[in-house]
Amino acid sequence: MDVFADLLGGFANALEPTYLLYAAIGVTIGTLVGVLPGIGPALALALLLPLTYGFDPTGALIIFAGIYYGSLYGGAITSILLNTPGEAGSVATAIDGYPMAKAGRAGPALATAVMGSFAAGIISTLGLTFLAPLVANLAKSFQATDYFALMVLAFVSVTALVGTSIIRGMVSLFAGLFVGLVGLDFLTGQQRFTFGSTALLGGIDIIIVVIGLFAIGEALYGLARLQYAREEPVEFSGRIWLNKGERKRVWKPWIRGGFLGFIFGSMPTGGSEVPTFLSYNLEKRLSKHKEEFGKGAIEGVAGPEAANNASFSGVLVPLLTLGIPTSATAAIILSAFQIYNIQPGPQLFENSPDLVWTLIASLFIGNIMLLVINLPLVKVWIKILSIPKDLLYTGILVFGILGVYSLSGSLTDLMIVCAIGVAGFFMRVYDFPVAPAVLGAILGPMMETQLRRALSISQNDFSVFFTRPLTVGLLIAALAVLVLPTVLPKILGRAKRAESAGQ
Repeated sequence: MDVFADLLGGFANALEPTYLLYAAIGVTIGTLVGVLPGIGPALALALLLPLTYGFDPTGALIIFAGIYYGSLYGGAITSILLNTPGEAGSVATAIDGYPMAKAGRAGPALATAVMGSFAAGIISTLGLTFLAPLVANLAKSFQATDYFALMVLAFVSVTALVGTSIIRGMVSLFAGLFVGLVGLDFLTGQQRFTFGSTALLGGIDIIIVVIGLFAIGEALYGLARLQYAREEPVEFSGRIWLNKGERKRVWKPWIRGGFLGFIFGSMPTGGSEVPTFLSYNLEKRLSKHKEEFGKGAIEGVAGPEAANNASFSGVLVPLLTLGIPTSATAAIILSAFQIYNIQPGPQLFENSPDLVWTLIASLFIGNIMLLVINLPLVKVWIKILSIPKDLLYTGILVFGILGVYSLSGSLTDLMIVCAIGVAGFFMRVYDFPVAPAVLGAILGPMMETQLRRALSISQNDFSVFFTRPLTVGLLIAALAVLVLPTVLPKILGRAKRAESAGQ
């Protein structure tokens, strides 16, 4: 009953006119951002992070949550009409969404996306409501070795499962770890990688890293792409509402996708890439219309979109209860917590209950707003696709640089953000995932703290990492995540070849 009482208290706060306005602004901005090709939620949050300093923590986080929810649906619009996913979680949606649009069924595809996002959002937020307090209570028994092993698992999971190459992922991760080590050693006070610059004694602000990699890097990459290809959207025509036959086909994929997205989002793997493709494959296997998949099957839009939206609430479970971000966007939200000197983790539900439960309640409200605002405005969002992309990316560059300069007025920070932006551009060009770098920069110092704390308590005895079953289990899981993506396909390949030879 405590959960219900806390949630009711959260609703009492979230229904205040100011917070309702924040939720509406967040959902609207998020949808607008998601509609613009190449502008995902991480980039939007990176740009808006410096602008929220005047907000109270609860208001800022409500806006960020609304932006994330809205951008997930906005990404579906570009996937369906442009065949250009706004972020990785919308890739699976484009497989059948774009063929539906080309066949004159863009309306039902978009309606399926927004209604599926609503249904899955409710399912996953209910999961967050009841699971997060349990995980927080469990995490209170964690020791330094457990936290270190958990962060290793988060690093390995994101590195191995995001992108196409583990090696590229590792390079990105270690680059982020290097950035996180710049500044004064918290234990000895010695300078590390400051190259004699007093401006680097305090380290590199994570906001600079985020804006450099996402805003500057993505904008440069978008401008470069315009030299080679310009996408033209499919014209929208016809009905938008689902007919009886379509409603019958989509409600089960919505539910299955909602559960898949939440479950996989709650794991250290995080993100939306894995559950969206799992949902697509599951719907293809269960469907009575298998021949339509790849050609415009509405289940191929309903399932992945539901999983995409539900994954966000799942990602909030490790973020709020353990302080572990498992996606690039979650890492930016963590940095927003840190701006207000709030550290997510086991004590968050005790130290800041009003903030947590108001945020969770606002997710329910934001889902309703997502449905109410976006269904009538679909044709408005579609017109935004006509904005010239060169002006859009140029504006992102300007706002990104101004945002960094507004933080400290330091020319050194401007030089650093530009350097990181150029590095981010080349990471995109050569297919190095950005998420591991962001996680490394944020979690690196935290992991170092837990490592050195554990060694200090054990008097530098490394066997302390093998004395607790939980620590050992997490390290084994990290090793499995690192090895299985490489070994498992080879084993399966050999089994298939042996089976073929036997026949």
